[in-house]
Amino acid sequence: MDGKKLNSWKQQRKERRAMLSSNQLFEELLSGNSVALSSAITLIESKKASDQEEAQKLIEKCLRIDNNESIRVGITGVPGVGKSTFIESFGLHLIKLGHRVAVLAVDPTSEKSGGSILGDKTRMNELSQQPNAFIRPSAAGKSLGGVARKTRETIILCEAAGYDYILVETVGVGQSETMVHSMVDFFLLLMLSGAGDELQGIKRGIMEMADALIITKADGDNLVAAQKARIQYKNAMQLFPKNENGWLPRTMITSALENSNMEMVYDTIASFQNSTKINGHFKHKRENQDIYWLQEAITEQLLNDFYQNQKVVKLLGELKQKVLNKTCSPFNAADLLLYTYKSIE
Repeated sequence: MDGKKLNSWKQQRKERRAMLSSNQLFEELLSGNSVALSSAITLIESKKASDQEEAQKLIEKCLRIDNNESIRVGITGVPGVGKSTFIESFGLHLIKLGHRVAVLAVDPTSEKSGGSILGDKTRMNELSQQPNAFIRPSAAGKSLGGVARKTRETIILCEAAGYDYILVETVGVGQSETMVHSMVDFFLLLMLSGAGDELQGIKRGIMEMADALIITKADGDNLVAAQKARIQYKNAMQLFPKNENGWLPRTMITSALENSNMEMVYDTIASFQNSTKINGHFKHKRENQDIYWLQEAITEQLLNDFYQNQKVVKLLGELKQKVLNKTCSPFNAADLLLYTYKSIE
């Protein structure tokens, strides 16, 4: 899509959204209208104060919808592991089984330009054409964990619109991937059979959070290597501390190219959902996530308020120079800034 068409599409989307109130959007969401869902997501992503007010009204209405039958799956993996290819293959499998699938794909944002590719719909061409699939690419921006700032709210909107399988694709493996873990029920880690020792430093922490680990591209000449890697990862994961939910993480191999073992992945997630609902951990985890996001929202709002305060901004500029000149320590400067902020009436 060229620049003119993209701008035209964005303008049409804004105009369409402006015509609908939160009450109208809510009614349209309940009917499963994907156009209304796109408009609702645009609303919650808006930074306008009036839009944010309407967005919160909409979210509160959607929170009353029973979402106990939905399953939220976080999907992450090393660069080149084939996350989008796997998601398309798995998504098509889910649709054949009668599920409605929402894919929230977070694209990398350029540090220089702030732009993002937003190309997941083109990478999931077949899935994007399915009437029971909804794909929403979002720019990661400066958010932690490779997850767009409003992904948590978007999940709620998708569930209200009747999507019972929510797949959250992240930018890639990193130290802040815990943000993904804090908004999904099931955490799926994709790995390559020949990842190499250079990735060991980031594997351990992510592997400890994984509910299942999948070796992708297990086809052709790579099949034997994938089978060996599965055994190695299985042995490694058995050394990790036992999960409090009683679930033993599983390791599998798949080939999105050949659509192999997608049924096994589905059965694994279904087994997890069933067992954690029986022992109460499924509900307990979602409740803990709600409290976590309450605290995150407070932190975000306090930071925004702090850095938008004119007295703080002015003093910050002065103190930065003093820190660079070694006439004030960073810690003392922080104390002064916080004291100024708390003194403002």
